[in-house]
Amino acid sequence: MIFQIYNRDICVTNIDVDGVSSSSLLMVGDVQTIQLASTFDTPAESLIIGPFVPLAPQA
Repeated sequence: MIFQIYNRDICVTNIDVDGVSSSSLLMVGDVQTIQLASTFDTPAESLIIGPFVPLAPQA
């Protein structure tokens, strides 16, 4: 198997992102450092953060 890579100049003028999934990364060109960020569009009171799902007690 012969694998050749040619690094050349790239010029990107505009990127339109219509939506993202729960884990997304968009890279254009070579990346030396990646900085991660997180945002929520859900109100904080509707989030349940914890290891367990609330269940109804058994009768």
